[in-house]
Amino acid sequence: MTEKCGLVAVIGAPNAGKSTLVNAMVGQKVAITSAKAQTTRARLLGIALAGEVQIILADTPGIFAPKRRLDRAMVSAAWEGAQEADAILLVVDPVKQRRHELEPLLETLKDRPERKLLVLNKVDATAKEPLLALAQDLNGKLAFEEVFFISALTGDGVPELKAHLAGLMPEGPWHYPEDQVSDASERLLACEVTREQVYRLLHDELPYDTAVRPEAYMPRKDGSVEVRQQIVVARDSQKAIVLGKRGAMIKAIGEAARNELATILGHKVHLFLHVKVEENWAEAKDLYEELGLDWVK
Repeated sequence: MTEKCGLVAVIGAPNAGKSTLVNAMVGQKVAITSAKAQTTRARLLGIALAGEVQIILADTPGIFAPKRRLDRAMVSAAWEGAQEADAILLVVDPVKQRRHELEPLLETLKDRPERKLLVLNKVDATAKEPLLALAQDLNGKLAFEEVFFISALTGDGVPELKAHLAGLMPEGPWHYPEDQVSDASERLLACEVTREQVYRLLHDELPYDTAVRPEAYMPRKDGSVEVRQQIVVARDSQKAIVLGKRGAMIKAIGEAARNELATILGHKVHLFLHVKVEENWAEAKDLYEELGLDWVK
């Protein structure tokens, strides 16, 4: 059989379930997921295999109205991920819908030449009639080639979507080795994993304004890896929240991130975290480079 390889851009409003879908198609965790919107920052690619076909998934940051420099960089990365794609998946959460973000997205997609597929996610939490009505409504605004009803969380409908995408990919050699599931460096992935745990454990107390900066990533002779990271916050009051009473919170974040990372990497991880207060960290150029984002004015 001939090898095939292509690029699929996964776009949608924040929190539509794009990262969960990418993870489901790849068959393991490559993108961070969180109940908090706009968690995807770097343009992490997931690499899914279907027989002789390699499907490269650009898991783009949620597209929303950008206010700050970091927001603009994220949106810019999202559209970059959609360029030159062999197919674009528009992932929609039928429960929340987020029409104010969905409508401009449909407008922008209208003039794009790529094949466009509509993916209605979270069908496990939605009644059938409203789902069909929504599909009809969105199809009326933009002629999608296909509509898929899936649950990225339970995996329902994901194999069918993956098989369809495999059929759309052009002939050509694979871009990545068979065992590679992401183009994210382990150093960057480690930061994303820690940031996911910060969100999970501090969801309501800490605003979205936090970053995890890599300081060191060093393999040890015994096959384990030493990881040093900085959790960056904007104010002293936020630092106190991250540290917790007698350092209990940062210890819990570190433990959860270390276990998660060890599972992903398949070897022992020594993780060292510290918190830094940097008032304007969202304007720091080096952070963008580390997160794989462009510095957008």
